Amino acid sequence: MNCIININKPAGRTSHDIVYFVRRLLGLKKVGHTGTLDPDATGVLPICVGKATRAAELLTNADKAYRATFVLGITTDTQDASGTPTIQCKNINLTEEEIKAVIFQFTGNITQIPPMYSAVKVGGKKLYELARAGIEIERKERHITIFDIEIREIDLHNIIIVNQTEVNAPKITIDVKCSKGTYIRTLCADIGEKLGCGAHMTALVRTQSGQFKLEDSHTLDALERAKEEGRLLEYLTPLEDLFSQYSDVTVSGRDEILAKNGGSPRVQDLVEDETYRVFSENGEFLSLSQAKDGRLCIIKNFH
Repeated sequence: MNCIININKPAGRTSHDIVYFVRRLLGLKKVGHTGTLDPDATGVLPICVGKATRAAELLTNADKAYRATFVLGITTDTQDASGTPTIQCKNINLTEEEIKAVIFQFTGNITQIPPMYSAVKVGGKKLYELARAGIEIERKERHITIFDIEIREIDLHNIIIVNQTEVNAPKITIDVKCSKGTYIRTLCADIGEKLGCGAHMTALVRTQSGQFKLEDSHTLDALERAKEEGRLLEYLTPLEDLFSQYSDVTVSGRDEILAKNGGSPRVQDLVEDETYRVFSENGEFLSLSQAKDGRLCIIKNFH
């Protein structure tokens, strides 16, 4: 069972909770996720099983897409709704055009400072562990890319109650396509800062991670029902399907043995520098390899 399960993570569950769920569901220990989603966030969380865990890094590095909602005028220490709110601006007199102009300034290659409430490690300690201890440290900027932002909604007359105070907190929903390592709540907070009124994220859905999309994801309940009905295989993506964009090569005999042991068999008719899926004679997926000087050089071994 070497596969990936595209799970629609529910709110209130950590990424590690989902790993434990899959371990119990399949009765296997070798299970891992492909990039942490905050507990309050929902959406696409690909889970790798068996030898597919070796592909986790490739999936973690894939581009992502999100739908985020944030409100202006209020900040929190976590940059999202789980934190302690502070009213920054009670009277916001921004137009839709002014808000849009600032939001679109955040497309392209930009930098972010990771939030203190994050899993980034500094000196062997996760930032959120330091934050919970009341310690804030300087963090290095990260270079990320926002490929596209689409504004779904701007509600200029959104009223919420904060600390028994009625506040006009314009609500904005955006769709974001971005590179790995992007903190969407930091993006929302930075937009609020640029607008001069502060902001925090109130909802986040990951709609895509690499090739895995929200519309193709599976709820935990659906997976449990599928197991009870003996249909669980329908919900699993075989490991080799991750690399379906590449051509296949089959090796046999001594070449198969060489490939299985990390060697570079010589194969005829390879296209130089092309990437290939390498299979054994009986159809076992062995590796993802690149053609170099007529040989298959391993990029990632799955044997």
